[in-house]
Amino acid sequence: MSNKDLIIPERSRDIGDFLVGRLLPFRTKRMVGPFVFIDHMGPSEVKPGHYMDIGQHPHIGLSTLTFLLEGEMVHEDSLGTKQRIAPGSVNWMTAGRGVTHTERTPPDMRNGGTYPIHGYQIWVALPKEKEFIEPQFHHIDAKDLPQWIDQGASFTLVAGKGYGKTSPVPVHSELFMIDIKTSADYDLEIVGHLEGEIGICIVTGEVNACDNVVRKDNLLVSKIDNQCALKVKKDSHIILFGGPAFPEERFIEWNFVASEKSTIETAKAKWKSKDWPMVKGDDSYIPWP
Repeated sequence: MSNKDLIIPERSRDIGDFLVGRLLPFRTKRMVGPFVFIDHMGPSEVKPGHYMDIGQHPHIGLSTLTFLLEGEMVHEDSLGTKQRIAPGSVNWMTAGRGVTHTERTPPDMRNGGTYPIHGYQIWVALPKEKEFIEPQFHHIDAKDLPQWIDQGASFTLVAGKGYGKTSPVPVHSELFMIDIKTSADYDLEIVGHLEGEIGICIVTGEVNACDNVVRKDNLLVSKIDNQCALKVKKDSHIILFGGPAFPEERFIEWNFVASEKSTIETAKAKWKSKDWPMVKGDDSYIPWP
């Protein structure tokens, strides 16, 4: 194993009717750039008795990024947003000083049928000076994301900046997230195209990095900024993400992220007392664990 790289395997986590693969945080690598949390949902199925029903829960100090590969979900939040998301599109919710939301299987998919669900739930920590900004929500359709082809690889810039392009997702720090699919063996050049720490999530297929073969359901993290060279096998699907690291540590407790522990304690007390903005018309409530 190269001393330049770290391989993080998915670890199974139970979220009710579904199991997810936890990639970040990891015991020896808590963040990659501003990315502080990544869960891999599926591939699985929603079907009678096993719908996606994540009730009201709060966030502070971060932006959530939902990116689906298969299936659909409906997001509702305390801002009054109600947004369905389809594969390839992005739901971007900035919690800032505090927001509550739910994520559920759409009503028309609760008809006795069986539907696929597969995607990523991601948290991006906010810079210290923006931790208490007003919450906001943005949805970006797949067709509005920068897309291009280079030899045997197709690219989609999901968020941030990379390869001379900028995503319309309104991020709050320097970062990148890029979806890449290969139809032939492909030498991926990163130097000069991306800045900061680099994570490579192998969705399907495999990559070769520093003579190490890394297969699906693993996360490869380069320990040296901007210096990762990859050979991506034909018919592989990978996601690159990362960016410059923050100068301060981030603390995570339940759904809260902050640069100061006292901020989390204040948010915790408010949620326990239900002194929090809520999703109107939804009587669900996920208590403090």
